[in-house]
Amino acid sequence: MVTNYCQFPGETGNSRYTYLADLLTKEGFDVEVIASTFYHKTKKQRAFSGEDLKYLGYKTTLIYEPGYPKNVSVKRLYSNEVMAKNIMTYLKARKRPDLIYCPFPPIAIGRKVAAYAEKHKIPFVIDIQDLWPEAFRMVFNPPVLSNLLYKPFEKGADAVFRQADAILAVSQTYVDRAANVNKKNALEASVFLGTDLNHFDSLSETRDQLTESHQGVQVAYIGTLGSSYDINLVTDAVHLLKKKGLTNIHFVVMGDGPKRKVFEDHAKKLGISYEFTGMLPYDEMVKKLVQCDIAVNPIVKGAAQSVINKVGDYAAAGLPVLNTQENKEYRGYVDHLRIGLNCIPGDAEDLAENMERLSQDPQLRKEMGENNRRFAETHFNRRNTYEEMVQIMHRLLQESSEEKHVL
Repeated sequence: MVTNYCQFPGETGNSRYTYLADLLTKEGFDVEVIASTFYHKTKKQRAFSGEDLKYLGYKTTLIYEPGYPKNVSVKRLYSNEVMAKNIMTYLKARKRPDLIYCPFPPIAIGRKVAAYAEKHKIPFVIDIQDLWPEAFRMVFNPPVLSNLLYKPFEKGADAVFRQADAILAVSQTYVDRAANVNKKNALEASVFLGTDLNHFDSLSETRDQLTESHQGVQVAYIGTLGSSYDINLVTDAVHLLKKKGLTNIHFVVMGDGPKRKVFEDHAKKLGISYEFTGMLPYDEMVKKLVQCDIAVNPIVKGAAQSVINKVGDYAAAGLPVLNTQENKEYRGYVDHLRIGLNCIPGDAEDLAENMERLSQDPQLRKEMGENNRRFAETHFNRRNTYEEMVQIMHRLLQESSEEKHVL
């Protein structure tokens, strides 16, 4: 497993990769996780090495990466290129693996690892978490030059997708993007990021016990405070309702990122009831989230995200969602499963109208929240959903073994 965005035990987060590594190990796989010395979430070098993690059931190898201060930056691309080169040096020195699992992005690492797997006829599995360069366009999209600037990145992404023997992704939207250029008739599976619902529930008390502890309506956001997330839109909507006399709405923001100060200053300026907690340990985040009444998924217009991590936690918490995301896949779930209300991206009045509807109707909140919890149980519970990824890897290894036997 080559994943430079891995979160190890003790680090903040709910890692897809270490969960999958544990699952594969229990299934009898001999697993090695190749990760970065640089921790993406904190933007700092890790204070430990692979040697410190020998107690895990899988081997860990940390490969040097210089790091970067911002998610969208030239330094990040350079850092990824350095790590890709260092990974290749390591792969060439070790025994060839039977299968390589490689999350995407970054493009640089995926491209080099895919070429290595192709050369040595090693089954290659990609797991798409985000689309590059589409995500970069959201932050930096100069007129005229944009297509010229991002064309090499698109070709790099296509090269990775073409060489995959299996395409995994956190949404069907992403699976379809890769399958459109894949030439290998790759195995496919859309598996949401999800969470372990048993673990999630063990971190929280029952909803009835917790909701007695606060007054009014709490609107929750969890995740990154960056350019893709329109936190100011939510603040504006709460402010509009306050001007109408609805003063009982409290906006709870759990997370951190480059735009935190901008978002917090805006909330302070408008004088709404709000709280910015910063990044919380996962257990504390869960306990706070389940005490809330409504969740918001305020994705900006034109964003490339699909079914993202936060909506899985919202579902697990049994909260109705106010969604501004344009992605057709998630909007379809919101409508057809009645797990919340879709809103117009960038339209504070429309968001305020839908927020008022939910805040004023406890029965509707309860109904939609229960629908969302059922959605979590069928689509977001890792204990069930990740088994499909394991079975795909079993199948690839079996086919590879049979092919070698014939040769």
